[in-house]
Amino acid sequence: MATADDVRRIALSLPGAVEKLAWGMPTFRAGPGGKIFASLDDDDQVIGVKCPQEEREELIASEPAKFFIREGHDDGYAWVRVRIGALDDEQELHAILADSWRQAAPRRLLEQHPEVGVESEES
Repeated sequence: MATADDVRRIALSLPGAVEKLAWGMPTFRAGPGGKIFASLDDDDQVIGVKCPQEEREELIASEPAKFFIREGHDDGYAWVRVRIGALDDEQELHAILADSWRQAAPRRLLEQHPEVGVESEES
């Protein structure tokens, strides 16, 4: 079962990733001034990751034990919450974080690291 330590290790292994405290919780950014691609909730049991709104409804409907949103808080954002303990394994966690990183990474990082997330798209 994946843990908050696994989230931190995997997130920081992505190219250019940095950790920064925001809103009292750890966030992971695609580069020093970059956009947030993941955040770890206070309880270390849930992460928030980027996800297009049109895709998140499908994710939530297909796997509600893993994916959810906080009504009223996440409504207008392209984010989904993920229950870390409900994930199948670290490989699934890596695929989720890599996909979110690709959505947040600046073009320069994407061009330098086109391989990130590709294996999860082919699976």
